[in-house]
Amino acid sequence: MKYGFLALILTATLLPVAPASAEDFKIGDLTISNPWARASAGNARNGAAYLMQIVNNGHDVDRLIAAAAPTAKKTELHNNITEDGIAKMRPVKAIEINPGEPSMLKPGGLHIMMMDLEKPLVPGTIFPMTLTFEKAGQVEVRVTVMEVGSMGHSPMMDHDKMHETMHGPKQ
Repeated sequence: MKYGFLALILTATLLPVAPASAEDFKIGDLTISNPWARASAGNARNGAAYLMQIVNNGHDVDRLIAAAAPTAKKTELHNNITEDGIAKMRPVKAIEINPGEPSMLKPGGLHIMMMDLEKPLVPGTIFPMTLTFEKAGQVEVRVTVMEVGSMGHSPMMDHDKMHETMHGPKQ
C-alpha cells in the first residue's frame, strides 16, 4: 500500500514536466509537434526556433521552404555543420520531410533562424510563426519560448525510468 501511494504522488508530481503549451499542428499529411524557441541571451538580436518533430503521414516527400514570424524582421532555414573541426551555421533552401521518417529541428542541427528580433524572446511567452511547405501549404503554429540553454520540451518520464526512481535499477 505504501508503494502504491508513493507511485500516485510521484506520478502526480511528474505530470507537470510536459509544458501545458506543448501541442501539435496539422496541415495536409503533416503533423508539427511542440514548436519552441530559446529565450534571448542578453541583448541578442537573433534567435532560433525549433520543431521537436514533423511527421509526414502521406506517401510523397514534402519540403519546408519558408518560415515567418512577427517577432523577427528576417527568418531563414538554417543547418549547423562542422567544417575542418569548426561549427558553422549555413542557410538551406528547404528541409525535406520524408514520409514515415520524423524530421527534427533541434539545437545543433536544422533550425529556423530569426534575425533582427523586434524585442527579446522572454521565457514563458508564446508567439505565432507561419510555416510554408511546398505541397501542404501554410500553417500557423504557436512557438513557446523556453529558458536560455533549454533543449526543448521535456518528454514525460517513461515507465522504466519511473520504476528506477521508485525502486532502483532492475536486477
